[in-house]
Amino acid sequence: MLLEQYVYFALSSERMTAREMTVLLGVQPDETSVRGSRSSQPAIPVCHRWKIVCREPGLRVDEQIAHVLDRLRPHTDRIAGLVKQLADEPGAEGTAVLEVVRYFRDAHEPGDDGDNGDDEQSGTEKPNLLGWSLDRKVLEFLAVTGAVLDVDEYDMTG
Repeated sequence: MLLEQYVYFALSSERMTAREMTVLLGVQPDETSVRGSRSSQPAIPVCHRWKIVCREPGLRVDEQIAHVLDRLRPHTDRIAGLVKQLADEPGAEGTAVLEVVRYFRDAHEPGDDGDNGDDEQSGTEKPNLLGWSLDRKVLEFLAVTGAVLDVDEYDMTG
């Protein structure tokens, strides 16, 4: 079985644009979406979204989370303040989220070398990406910023 995964921290708003969030936070996002934009696939976004993302392959989820939060921790107070402001918007739900996305795929899909463990020919070992945990620092960041943790896992083995 192959495992592809990535992690992101996102702030969402129906009214405040990602550009406005960037100005208030002083942090450039890795990705944004614009509410109502038809360029986002597969669906039209229902809100503006500001994201810091780690898609680095070969890292466990907790390592990817550490990369994201290392960038955000210096701005924790501003993030928490913005989340409170966004939460006051009418109908606001889930304005801050730490998202984990994982795709479990068949090890013999087209374009795959079929190897998800030891590479006998090169003598290198691929990292075990199964299992991860959240340390106290991550939990504290989530609590201070009012963010939720959302984990999406998809079985793509067919």
